[in-house]
Amino acid sequence: MKISPSQLSKPEHRCYYLSGEDRDALNEAANVLLAAGDGGAVRLRLDVSELARFEEESRNQGLFGSTVCYGLVRNAESATPKQTEYLLKLASSVESSNRLIICAPEISWKKALHKKMQALSDVAHCEFNQPNVQAFQQWLYAEIQKSGLIIDENALTMVAEQLCGMRLAARQWIERLHLYDGGKGDVLSQEVMTALLGERAPDDLDVWVHAVAMKDKAAVRLVLRLLRDQKVNEVQLHSWLSTRFQQLLMYRWYQAKGHRNPLQAAKVFGDARSKIPQEARLWQGADLTKAVAALQDAEKLLKGASVEDKAVVVERLTLHLIGENLAEL
Repeated sequence: MKISPSQLSKPEHRCYYLSGEDRDALNEAANVLLAAGDGGAVRLRLDVSELARFEEESRNQGLFGSTVCYGLVRNAESATPKQTEYLLKLASSVESSNRLIICAPEISWKKALHKKMQALSDVAHCEFNQPNVQAFQQWLYAEIQKSGLIIDENALTMVAEQLCGMRLAARQWIERLHLYDGGKGDVLSQEVMTALLGERAPDDLDVWVHAVAMKDKAAVRLVLRLLRDQKVNEVQLHSWLSTRFQQLLMYRWYQAKGHRNPLQAAKVFGDARSKIPQEARLWQGADLTKAVAALQDAEKLLKGASVEDKAVVVERLTLHLIGENLAEL
């Protein structure tokens, strides 16, 4: 039985199957379904390998009668054939007082579980398609209104374009806006709204990150300028670089899986959306894994009790990632 996301506000079914590409919206809806209903119900968050817990708890006979049980299976898309059969069995036999919520974000339409779940008449199937910018902007504006903030609406489209599909990031952005509002009810300017989309940083910082990802020797000159002339903190430099390489790694992973929109799946937004596809062509998956490991080692030196000069750690990391030695420069 197919239902729309708007029909989830009042839980009426014993079993829900949630699928689609909008992982944030899907997880949000699943949590609302789990929280709704009997205040005394047992609520379980389950891995697909823990399905027996729901069956055991839902059949438990307590001192004052049967236990009401709500279960949320968070990763059904990774179910094995045996787990798929068990899940289908559970979905078809949920007691009227219980609730089973089966989440399968980004599941392939070819998978047997997806086809069989849709065929079950007692299961309410809701699909969360990746939102377009206009739909996300409407959702974002509604969230801002609920928060009581007053904004410059001229900047809203640009914000929606950068955060499209990322509800958690959007809510964190709204929380940061509250710090600037201070409860005064003032109109928040476009400058404040856009500045809070990311950490304030010199323009050279993003140029340096891109140069490192492109294995460009200019990255060495840029990092020296950032450290010595602009006095940018070493931890901030590392944070930006680490974020980019995590995005690159996830982008390549989703790309290898044949995902239709690897940039969106990897949570890439802003200017990085135009740069990461170009950068990724220079990196194999194994090389990116090694790069992330090098970044983690550098983080320990920067944030730990190391006696090494922090600027030297960042300079050496830059050289390592672009594949150059000092003697060659």
